[in-house]
Amino acid sequence: MLKIIAPTLMLIPTALLSPKKFLWTNTTMYSLLIATLSLQWLLPSHYPHKNMTPWTGIDQISSPLLVLSCWLLPLMILASQNHLQHEPTARKRIFITALITIQPFILLAFASTELMLFYISFEATLIPTLILITRWGNQPERLSAGIYLLFYTLISSLPLLVVMLYLHMQIGTLHLTILKLTHPVLNNSWTDLLSSLALLTAFMVKAPLYGLHLWLPKAHVEAPIAGSMLLAALLLKLGGYGIMRVTLLMGPPSNYLHYPFITLALWGALMTSSICLRQTDLKSLIAYSSVSHMGLVIAASMIQTHWAFSGAMILMISHGLTSSMLFCLANTNYERTHSRILLLTRGLQPLLPLMATWWLLANLTNMALPPTTNLMAELTIMIALFNWSTPTIILTGIATLLTASYTLFMLLMTQRGTLPTHITSIQNSTTREHLLMSLHILPMLLLILKPDLISGTLS
Repeated sequence: MLKIIAPTLMLIPTALLSPKKFLWTNTTMYSLLIATLSLQWLLPSHYPHKNMTPWTGIDQISSPLLVLSCWLLPLMILASQNHLQHEPTARKRIFITALITIQPFILLAFASTELMLFYISFEATLIPTLILITRWGNQPERLSAGIYLLFYTLISSLPLLVVMLYLHMQIGTLHLTILKLTHPVLNNSWTDLLSSLALLTAFMVKAPLYGLHLWLPKAHVEAPIAGSMLLAALLLKLGGYGIMRVTLLMGPPSNYLHYPFITLALWGALMTSSICLRQTDLKSLIAYSSVSHMGLVIAASMIQTHWAFSGAMILMISHGLTSSMLFCLANTNYERTHSRILLLTRGLQPLLPLMATWWLLANLTNMALPPTTNLMAELTIMIALFNWSTPTIILTGIATLLTASYTLFMLLMTQRGTLPTHITSIQNSTTREHLLMSLHILPMLLLILKPDLISGTLS
């Protein structure tokens, strides 16, 4: 673990001290090197935890998410280059440092085997994200978006802290490996029902569950491109990962809690997919699509079967790469047309034909076209849900149909149609942008060949 966290921390002096000319090159190359190093975590291990230290350990659930976190840092730096072009060097350094600071916290959150360390790193990711949104966001509303993000997350995670202290009082430890060996302390009394509710709420807001999702579209629309990638690809996954870890501690008796959450998650997948069909703002559309995908992850991880966990894991990784790529594409459009309104940025295919190819690939993976890992994940989750309760097939079926509809709507609105009259000249797509898209799509295509790397099960 240290051999990745130590180099990541050394990225901060690299960003602060690199000569102005080599600032982007140094940070991107160094973070890419760290990402390549982190691929060793994907090697299957037949122990419950590998690289075990007193506080951290990597198992089959955390290793894909850790690699995804390392992989996205260089991509965020690459994507932000044009956005920060006209800023003074000092601000560029602060921006890159803020991005790098989030990395160790996310790595610790995914790898911690001790609940208190997990809670601290879970909350610490909030501060640099808030700085990114409120300082480098696009519109004046970014402050209200930042306040929404802060208060939703903080208010929901206070009960989590209280329950952790209560668990520590009951059992005497918060170490996950030991908690798994003790019998679930939460049974059917009111205290325990409220405890399990409090444990879940913090992650449900972060994931986000439909009804607790209002901070997400706001934050996405106002955030700079790196902030959007970070939110969609990593911070939402903290919610899904937390639910997986915590439901294992609660044991089956708290079953009453599952019904409202699974119902809300599946209903949310339907509602947000329908909202996507009416969106005029491109970033908002992609943000709502994240809510609908994460609804499936929540529903699956609440069922607690091997199949469901496996599907949720694959969907989290696939969605991380896909939504991050869609935000990058939306950003390339925004940088050229200075508008996110779909009506004002349509018909770009004849002008940027290669970008249209990336749009097509990203949209096909988003709508879970075979043989992508998104399809494997959605099928696995649907089977698990169908096994749990037959009528869920109606909800998941309609949600899939709506997903395909809004994805096609997004593709046709951005690429086809007549070019608006105000677009007279447009800047060509750059090598940097194509590299960025290929680094998103390559892992997705390679994972089709070996999906068990990210399925959360031993191969």
